[in-house]
Amino acid sequence: MRLEMAYERMTAVAVAALNEREPERLWPMLAGTLADLCGGDAVIHKLDEWSASEGTIGTVPDAAAAELAGLGDAELSLLRAGFPFARHYAHGTERTPVTAHRAAGAGWPGSPTARLLGEILDVDHVLGVPLPGSTTPITGCLVYRAGGDFRDDDLALAERAQPLLDAVERQRRLLEQWRRALGPAAAPDQRAAVCSLTPRETAVLLLLTDALTAGTIGRRLGISVRTVHKHVENIYRKLGTRDRVGTVLRAQRLGLVPPPGPAEARGGPW
Repeated sequence: MRLEMAYERMTAVAVAALNEREPERLWPMLAGTLADLCGGDAVIHKLDEWSASEGTIGTVPDAAAAELAGLGDAELSLLRAGFPFARHYAHGTERTPVTAHRAAGAGWPGSPTARLLGEILDVDHVLGVPLPGSTTPITGCLVYRAGGDFRDDDLALAERAQPLLDAVERQRRLLEQWRRALGPAAAPDQRAAVCSLTPRETAVLLLLTDALTAGTIGRRLGISVRTVHKHVENIYRKLGTRDRVGTVLRAQRLGLVPPPGPAEARGGPW
């Protein structure tokens, strides 16, 4: 019962996140809920591709961010290295959530990473939650807690939450790319709101612009083809169009998507 109720709450938060217009708010919404439901004290999540020397770290709560802000390059590199999870997931495609203690065994408590986390966050245990299908470097989040290790039902909830986290992360990246393509002066979020397009419909519209099939769009966003068609119908109705090409052209005129490039202007891929 606890697992089902926790999953229902996580699903509700994920749905709310998918309707959030500010991409930077998506992970804090999810991470805070995931930590609460798994009995965690803090979460670190990736906001872009990581290496030992670079990559943006997102944190929940704000107090954890303040602690990480004071770390030097060597300490940040130690965290980005992802011990012991990077090694655990390095081979194969298995992405089941696992705790640091289960991944590293007796070597975890005395490791430099465990000592650093104890000093800066006062936590003892870590739960790795990679996103399904992510490859090197592994993308996902780490949940931290003090006291006893994460329980089996905590891991079960994290595993059930993985597809939800993955769907929101896919949308976050797509909307971030959209913002960069149009530029802040274009106010793309406001334009979409004026047209009554939800963030989810905006994401589908962006992939329509890339001339992707409904099946490919569904795979990109982690939704069914039927759901894609439903979103497309809503987009047509809201933009007053009847087909894909007309929809893309109108979206370009409204400033909802980037204008056509030179190849498209000459009658290229379209």
